[in-house]
Amino acid sequence: MPRENFSYTIEATDDASSARAGHYYTDHGKVETPVFMPVGTLATVKTLSAPELRDTAQAQIILGNTYHLYLRPGLEVMENAGGLHSFSGWQGPMLTDSGGYQVFSLAHRRKITEEGVVFASHIDGSKHHFTPEYTMDIQRIIGADLIMVLDECTPYPCERTYVQKSIGLTDRWMKRCFTRFQQTQDRYGHEQVLLPIVQGSTYPDYRRESAKMVAAQDAKLNAIGGLSVGEPEELMYEMCEVVNDILPTAKPRYLMGVGTPWNLLNCVARGVDMYDCVLPTRNARHGLLYTWDGVLNMKNAKWKDVHEAVDPQSTSALSRNHTRAYLRHLIHSGESLGARIASLHNISFFQELMRVAREHIIAGDFARWYQKTDAELRRRL
Repeated sequence: MPRENFSYTIEATDDASSARAGHYYTDHGKVETPVFMPVGTLATVKTLSAPELRDTAQAQIILGNTYHLYLRPGLEVMENAGGLHSFSGWQGPMLTDSGGYQVFSLAHRRKITEEGVVFASHIDGSKHHFTPEYTMDIQRIIGADLIMVLDECTPYPCERTYVQKSIGLTDRWMKRCFTRFQQTQDRYGHEQVLLPIVQGSTYPDYRRESAKMVAAQDAKLNAIGGLSVGEPEELMYEMCEVVNDILPTAKPRYLMGVGTPWNLLNCVARGVDMYDCVLPTRNARHGLLYTWDGVLNMKNAKWKDVHEAVDPQSTSALSRNHTRAYLRHLIHSGESLGARIASLHNISFFQELMRVAREHIIAGDFARWYQKTDAELRRRL
């Protein structure tokens, strides 16, 4: 029987939680869930090459940012290159966000209207206008396998009256995105699929309302946005539970912009399948490393003369072959090799974390394993 792209197959579920292991296919390959997507904001996961992501970190799918790619290198370059896969050299599955989060984070540089968002570039101050229709055209040109609707990401905290208006606007924009998407064609010889996004801040009633709007689109994958924006972790987990009670179980659920290793496991337990976050590489550049034993701060003076491997358990040879003293020296000196070692370490660890979580779901003991592992991951070393 021929496979159907983006059709989600659930392989196993955990009896003591809502965790599930599954897979779907794209024209650029298979994605096994749960999965973490490294963020390649400007057509690169900072300091890392495509072969390192594929062969060392064993990443399955990566993310590009529409806002940043639209500004640099620009749509003409992207189109002439044959899309983001050809341009970057990454031939696996890709996702692009709509640029909405970046635009809305520029509070002093943008104006929201029913038509869309007018914003000033953070690079040169030039004015640009993102409408739902134009973000579809942009993402068609960029050419990722998975693309996102334009939504409004509300801040935390946020007044109920604003959230009520915002989810209505996001719903109308979502429908315009789907209309435009259906009017346009896939580019570069591979299929694309559009994901809607649940919003609603931390209000359960508005989250439910938004989730029902999203579920009504009958999309092949669904996303949860507007979390990990400053709210307490427990509120984030609660909102995932509220939303996942409504989103269809037969479709993958993508929680945008999350998070720490313990965030990932707690949300896997609540039925989330896909994640992305800049945290692994951003924190790596500041000397924070994630391990099975806890979080290493490589700037600490206690590592100055410690000549043991950065992490002997790491799947990255750089972390097994270099010492903590050496990595601390590189990071303190501002040497780019320090950022590379730390970034490859963290991305490799996040991939391994999801693989091991998947193994425990399939084995049937995920809940017991994650509750024990959660505390170990949070330790500060």
